[in-house]
Amino acid sequence: MTARQADGLVLFGITGDLARRKLFPALYGLAKEGALTHPVVGVGRTEITEDELRDRVAEALDDAGVEVDSGVFDVISRSLSYVQGDYRDPETYAEITKHLDGAHCSVAYLAVPPGAFTDVIGGLADAGLHLEGRLVVEKPFGRDLKSAIELNDVISTHYPEDRVYRIDHFLGKEAVQNLLVYRFSNTILEPVWNRHYIRGVQLTLAEDFGVEGRGSFYDTVGAMRDVVQNHILEMVALLAMEPPVTSEPNALRDERVKVLSATKTIDPGEIVRGQYEGYLGEPGVAEGSTTETFVAARFEIDSWRWAGVPWIVRAGKGMASTVTEAVIEFDRPPRMLFAGADIVPGPNRLVFQSKPDDRITLSMRAKQPGPEMVSRRVDLATGADHGTSPGIDAYQRLLGDALRGDQSLFARMDGVLEAWRIVQPAIEDTSAPNIYPVGSWGPGEADTLLGGDWKWLTTRA
Repeated sequence: MTARQADGLVLFGITGDLARRKLFPALYGLAKEGALTHPVVGVGRTEITEDELRDRVAEALDDAGVEVDSGVFDVISRSLSYVQGDYRDPETYAEITKHLDGAHCSVAYLAVPPGAFTDVIGGLADAGLHLEGRLVVEKPFGRDLKSAIELNDVISTHYPEDRVYRIDHFLGKEAVQNLLVYRFSNTILEPVWNRHYIRGVQLTLAEDFGVEGRGSFYDTVGAMRDVVQNHILEMVALLAMEPPVTSEPNALRDERVKVLSATKTIDPGEIVRGQYEGYLGEPGVAEGSTTETFVAARFEIDSWRWAGVPWIVRAGKGMASTVTEAVIEFDRPPRMLFAGADIVPGPNRLVFQSKPDDRITLSMRAKQPGPEMVSRRVDLATGADHGTSPGIDAYQRLLGDALRGDQSLFARMDGVLEAWRIVQPAIEDTSAPNIYPVGSWGPGEADTLLGGDWKWLTTRA
């Protein structure tokens, strides 16, 4: 069944940082493609005029480097209005209803702190805006398994699951989308995409900067909650999932959830936590904080396709380079052709990278020039056009999907709960983390997770 196109958009927290950095450029992109044909109501506590809000939009677009077309900006200006008020005041929602001008299927986007969710959702329901409307909720979806269940109880009181859009912008990124296309559009991969041919998978999400003035926020979150429970596990699901049985949104989400359901809860002995030197001196960080700015973990997916294959992940701040990539290492050949017994065959690797470059690389083996029959690595990489085409911005894609009623790239509650279950032992650990120097690849203790002759496979190392 085709979902109904929304006829209104309500942006709670429109005067905040997320709106400035992400939502305003997304609105411009939607207006440019002709998808902004309904009222857009911004809601916030700040006392500003609508003209001042439009000025903020213009400044945000300039900061984002958007080449603004005056005609497109006029579309935003005509659509946009502002409601200032308290999220607990019924009058705020009465004003929102007036500004929606008869819209019945409006999308309410909650770009507000999780502590305000209950007030906003209750206010929307009391005003009747939940009856046919949709709800978009920013991560984090809770702080742990228990709080995620409690948050869902609040949401599900007024909104059914098929009208709840839990947004993780990572799923809207062009490079992440390409994981699906690459996997299921190339039949050469399917026969070897399993435990019989793949030796292991490593995922790295590293940043070469620290908390950048967000110490008070980050100190309540840490690396596991910030990126592993969501971004990294979403990548794991896309890499490990089976082909969806149909093109319906829930078919794709079914397969992602199946992977998470089959993923074993991480053993506390297979987790290494770290903290970069100087973190305790960051503004807003609590004295003696044990919050991790680095985490590495090893786990397995207990399914027919993946049983016995190690998945090793790491994420951190203050590291040697900014890298987001997945490395799939295939089994080594039994021996080198015509080579002596002391020559160790090299493995093939497939690398999906979104930072610092958007590229896909397949490492093959070819003869090394010279008299001996030994091999060297030869990389087959995607062409230049793949890395230079920016595609659609993640927030523009996801906001447009919410307006169209397409839930394919949004997290479903059962998947959220499975992700929290997987990482629960790590977020319960409050022991002192291993200290590592800024500009390194994290604490050396993380190497113990590799085992055997494995090493970290990050291409930027």
